[in-house]
Amino acid sequence: MFFWIASIHAQQKDTIVLNFKEYLGYVKKYHPIAKQAELNINIGQATLMKARGSFDPKIEIDYDRKQFKGTEYYDLLNATFKIPTWYGIEFKGGFEQNEGEYINPQNTVPEDGLFNAGISVSVAKGLLINDRMATLRKAKFFREQTKADRDLFVNQILYDASVAYFDWLQVYQEKEIYTNFLNNAKIRFEGVKQSALAGDKAAIDTVEAKISFQNRKLSLEQAKVKLAKKSLVLSNFLWLEDTPVELQSNVVPEGNIEDNIDNALEINGNQLHTFTLENHPKLKSLNYKIEGLEVDRRLKANKLLPTIDLKYNFLSTTPEETETFNTVNYKGGINFSFPLFLRKERGNLKLAKYKLQDAKFDLVTTELKIKNKIKAIYVELESFKNQNTLIKDIVSDYNKLLNAEERKFSFGESSLFLINSREKSLIEARLKEIEVQNKFLNTKAKLFNSLAVNPADL
Repeated sequence: MFFWIASIHAQQKDTIVLNFKEYLGYVKKYHPIAKQAELNINIGQATLMKARGSFDPKIEIDYDRKQFKGTEYYDLLNATFKIPTWYGIEFKGGFEQNEGEYINPQNTVPEDGLFNAGISVSVAKGLLINDRMATLRKAKFFREQTKADRDLFVNQILYDASVAYFDWLQVYQEKEIYTNFLNNAKIRFEGVKQSALAGDKAAIDTVEAKISFQNRKLSLEQAKVKLAKKSLVLSNFLWLEDTPVELQSNVVPEGNIEDNIDNALEINGNQLHTFTLENHPKLKSLNYKIEGLEVDRRLKANKLLPTIDLKYNFLSTTPEETETFNTVNYKGGINFSFPLFLRKERGNLKLAKYKLQDAKFDLVTTELKIKNKIKAIYVELESFKNQNTLIKDIVSDYNKLLNAEERKFSFGESSLFLINSREKSLIEARLKEIEVQNKFLNTKAKLFNSLAVNPADL
């Protein structure tokens, strides 16, 4: 079964053309690796949601009770509502109600309970940056990094699919060449055999014509096997929904692909003097990675500061009367800690700096590699344009020689050996022409891959 519809049009009655651009469109839409790339975007979004969860308001209820032999030792209730904020500040509100024969005196509160509202703040370590802030910032960079990585994934699968299509095109054209020349050899063999029977040709000429015919037949069989193999390779990229689709034998490649490849790969107008790496997905991904490592470095540097946490809570038994929350009734405290040698903190900071420096080196070298690779590809493309022109002229000249030799043969002024020799040279030239075209198309695909284009029009 083959699923191509709409834009795949019939070439002949029994064949259909697999359009290159439409083929890439189905690869991008249905191939599992392309779907996997989109999954990375969802992972980035989920990671960001998880990081934002650190700033969610929280309700805490702590209830503890002990009763033994008819005596209520204690009945403790402590309910708290917390609102964390971006900086190291946390707002709190709570209710406390404790009673019992043996409660700790510091837990003694009015009979109807005690309300509190206050704030806790880190004034040194954790004020300008803390674990929650760093995690959220890194999650945002990671989300953007997954978008750039998605483009790289999609570009790579489209590049691999393009190479498979070009190889399939090459062996299909080779098969067509051998088919045409087999027909010529068959007609020539039948004609020589008839002439030999009529006494116009030597019988030995039929042997040479038969050998030529059998050689063409052998070459065609070999080309058919290569075509079957490349068709199976191409089928690896053909999916409909979640079902792999096998390429059928009546499906043929696009004939004028050289005219449409730039449009299909969306590399139109990308000249050597105009290309820029500013928005290259690989470099964007590395830049987002560096941004995340920079946040990590700042966090590790902040860990060198002492821990100074201040807490202050207003106390009231009548929370509906806001004026009762005043500085007369309060509960407060301070927490201070500071490691004497800071070896752990200083070690973590050095590691963070080394990771950041390593990522920056990676960015510089990657940018240079991409730039030089693209320049080399443009040189290749220019060369293949000249090679295509030359090989077309060579094929045309060989074709003229063969036609001239056949005319001479019809007048009895040439031999079958010379015709076969001319034809062999023409076949080799035609195969060389197809090979050069394949290299040219693959170089176009390499440019597409090096620019990391994610075609929007597929």
